[in-house]
Amino acid sequence: MPKLTVIGYGKYTVEKGTKLVLALEDNGVDILHRCGGNARCTTCRVEIHDGDFCELSSGETEMTYEDRLRLSCQIRVEGDATVRPVLTVESTGKKPGPRPAD
Repeated sequence: MPKLTVIGYGKYTVEKGTKLVLALEDNGVDILHRCGGNARCTTCRVEIHDGDFCELSSGETEMTYEDRLRLSCQIRVEGDATVRPVLTVESTGKKPGPRPAD
């Protein structure tokens, strides 16, 4: 199973194919996801420090503007990776929104 390192939080073993936003949330990372995983709000952005992920989805292409930023609701964990959440419940004081679908 892939190892996911989340800067500032820890290292976790994640089932291959898990949506990244859910892997983060299920391991206690208070990532925002205000639109419920529909690639509309960009609050679930993560900075990719290491690891390979699928190509940008059409929703990501329209919503992200920096090379290392991805929407965690649009990618799945396929191998070992290191990421850093950009926005969290704690850092913004906002509620996370509805849980994204698997």
